[in-house]
Amino acid sequence: MDTNATEYRLDGDGADLRALPKISLHDHLDGGLRPQTLIELGEEIGLELPASDAESLGEWFSVQSNSGSLVEYLKTFDLTTAVMQTREGLTRVAREFVQDLAADGVIYGEVRWAPEQHLTRGLSLDEAVEAVQAGLDQGVDDARSLGRRIRTGQLVTAMRHLDRGLEIAELAVRHRDRGVVGFDIAGPEAGFPPSRHRTAFDYLASRFMPVTVHAGEADGLESIRGALVDGRALRLGHGVRIAEDLIIDHKDDEGTYVTLGPTAQWVRDREIPLETSPSSNVQTGAIAAWGDELVDHPFDILYQLGFRVTVNVDNRLQSGTSLTRELALLSDAFGYDLDDLEVFQLNAAAGAFLPIDDREELAEQIEDGFDEA
Repeated sequence: MDTNATEYRLDGDGADLRALPKISLHDHLDGGLRPQTLIELGEEIGLELPASDAESLGEWFSVQSNSGSLVEYLKTFDLTTAVMQTREGLTRVAREFVQDLAADGVIYGEVRWAPEQHLTRGLSLDEAVEAVQAGLDQGVDDARSLGRRIRTGQLVTAMRHLDRGLEIAELAVRHRDRGVVGFDIAGPEAGFPPSRHRTAFDYLASRFMPVTVHAGEADGLESIRGALVDGRALRLGHGVRIAEDLIIDHKDDEGTYVTLGPTAQWVRDREIPLETSPSSNVQTGAIAAWGDELVDHPFDILYQLGFRVTVNVDNRLQSGTSLTRELALLSDAFGYDLDDLEVFQLNAAAGAFLPIDDREELAEQIEDGFDEA
């Protein structure tokens, strides 16, 4: 399904959700390929795919990703990364990635990916980063030619179960003035705490490089604490399991009374953004403690309690989604109106890894766009 071709309108006022200005903070490059691009690049290298047409391949990714397990979910990336091992492959994927963001109404997108996973055909780490940046720049130019305004930033990611954290951190810093805006660690969360990369995080802190850390998705509060303490994370990748630190005291006719544990209190009071990805969180079992449907997601209680929640796609191919669709799903599940959706975008603008003047400009674009809706 081409999610950028589907119309989504808000119940009540009928606002066109795709036309609203949006911020994307948690979006993986190797999870955003177009199925047709995967087929074409796969043919060039003789890659065997589970389907030969774009629609069937897209459906295969969706089914394969609905496993309830992050480990199983991550296996689908063996196919996407296989076609992203050359300069041409990386540049094409990055260019189309931005085109799709712009078509979805995104005005600022942070694109995360792990360069160490793209070296099997001879590229160096620096060459891989340069190839992706070339594609991002081309995508921005393409969008501008269509009258769309978008900017991007790379989030260079280290794989948490491997041992190249410091090397990737140094790579991120080398390219900070050439498109890279921050650093992340990703991959299997349970058993691979942020403390494994403490040296990398120390180095990044000494260079004032912003950090986000995947935490609170496939592991719980200890992982979140590690992200905050060992990683000095300014944002939490997903972070939904911070809800494990909420104590429901009681419910009555007037509402639900909640006490925050120390980690949740810190995250809320410091306004640390949660990069939630609703559909993905359901697919990977990140919300299993509360249920297995979107309406069970702790997003709403976190929002009502004042956490800085943001809405993201994680992996558009695996989830068959777009940022517009995620907002529509949340609105249907929790009855959000236009004002709520604006808050989520302003939260994301405030959490972007950009200078404050640029963040304020994004906020103005969002406010103007929602006023016009």
